[in-house]
Amino acid sequence: MLSMVSSKLLLFGTHSGVRRSRNFSFCGLRLLSGKRITLLLASLILLTNSFYSLAEPVVENVRVWRAPDNTRLVFDLNGPVSHSIFELSNPERLVIDLPAASFTANLNNLDTADTPVDGIRTGKRDDGGLRVVLDLSQQVKPRTFSLKPNESYGDRLVVDLFDKTERVEKSVADLTEVNRDIVIAIDAGHGGEDPGALGPGGVYEKDVVFGISQALKKAIDAQHGYSAVLVRTSDYYVPLRDRFARAREHRADMFISIHADSFRLPTVRGASVYALSTRGATSEMASYLAQKENRADLIGGAGNLSLKDKDDQLASVLLDLSMNATLDSSLRLGELILSEMGSVTRLHKKSVEQAGFAVLKSPDVPSLLIETGFISNPEDARNLSTASFQNRLAGSIFQGVRNYFDNYPPAGTLVAAIRDQGERTYVIQSGDTLSEIAERFNVSLNTLQMLNNISSSVIRVGQQINIPTT
Repeated sequence: MLSMVSSKLLLFGTHSGVRRSRNFSFCGLRLLSGKRITLLLASLILLTNSFYSLAEPVVENVRVWRAPDNTRLVFDLNGPVSHSIFELSNPERLVIDLPAASFTANLNNLDTADTPVDGIRTGKRDDGGLRVVLDLSQQVKPRTFSLKPNESYGDRLVVDLFDKTERVEKSVADLTEVNRDIVIAIDAGHGGEDPGALGPGGVYEKDVVFGISQALKKAIDAQHGYSAVLVRTSDYYVPLRDRFARAREHRADMFISIHADSFRLPTVRGASVYALSTRGATSEMASYLAQKENRADLIGGAGNLSLKDKDDQLASVLLDLSMNATLDSSLRLGELILSEMGSVTRLHKKSVEQAGFAVLKSPDVPSLLIETGFISNPEDARNLSTASFQNRLAGSIFQGVRNYFDNYPPAGTLVAAIRDQGERTYVIQSGDTLSEIAERFNVSLNTLQMLNNISSSVIRVGQQINIPTT
């Protein structure tokens, strides 16, 4: 385009003075003013930018996640684009049309195993638009929506394929069972298309908290009388309201959501424990974190859902009125967990904070959100990424959980039965001493030694001892 411009400069001068005359030609148009030249060049730049802005959008990458009841495909784009879909049968297909778009994504390494997607085909329509065809092995219920750029990704088109076969899931807890396990629901924050916070060296929050959640489940399952269930079992996204709903499906006695903080200042670090607030946040940081975590549902597409659940929301408001007892339990539990965590990691706050975290709004289950550290802090991020630290941190969280249920065991559980019989069991954790255990459970050291036939103060990790309740 610039080659269309031809220019010629003529200079005339004398010794007594300089007389300059500029003579530019642009496609036969004479311009004698420097100001007009500037305007002309600015117009050319705007015209060039407009030309490139009209370039068609490109699908640059495709990612896939499998959840227990759905499959999510994410198409990464270099700009926003409209789309439409329709379904075809015999064989099953989902057709996605994008007007005036092109497809450059490499599908060779796309793993669609254990999903209903048998293959992906693309082609140009007669009108120049892009057509993407998903070949399916079974019927699905599709849902699509667009996402704007965020800290991690650009524009995206999200395609959710929900299984039509109803998920059959046996509850972990049977409340009619005699001496049942205490069930802890562990919610690893974020997942799938929502990576959470990004730490130094490309450490994703979703990966760190899933590792801690797995370590916590292992510690819980190893203790007689306890069982744990993971809200998400791999790398996929679960909407916030579905997280505690799944905990309720398993009839959990406690809900713990695991996260890793981030903040604009990399010097801020340390772990925190949060409970729900029905009035307001206890600090500016608590309010900031609650808003950040609650926005995660925009990635999950909650903003595009219908309002068919208005009755459920009304019921939730009514149920909020009965949350006081549950909230009191959450605060007591949080203090016990925070105390134990302080023995293995630095604390950002030494008391339980409160804010309006959507994921904690369960009226009948004590619920906490644990920020295990600041992934934006290099030292915290390094610790949180190591298996040994994850195991120690998980052990401290579970010890706090046990301390709570030793005093408040749910009726019908094995822990409650042992307490009613006059004794409770305790498994020695790393860092425990016999005198500290005696002080914690308000019994004398001699009584503890006599009851367990221990002649010295030497104990070993994993050893099970009996604790008198009176």
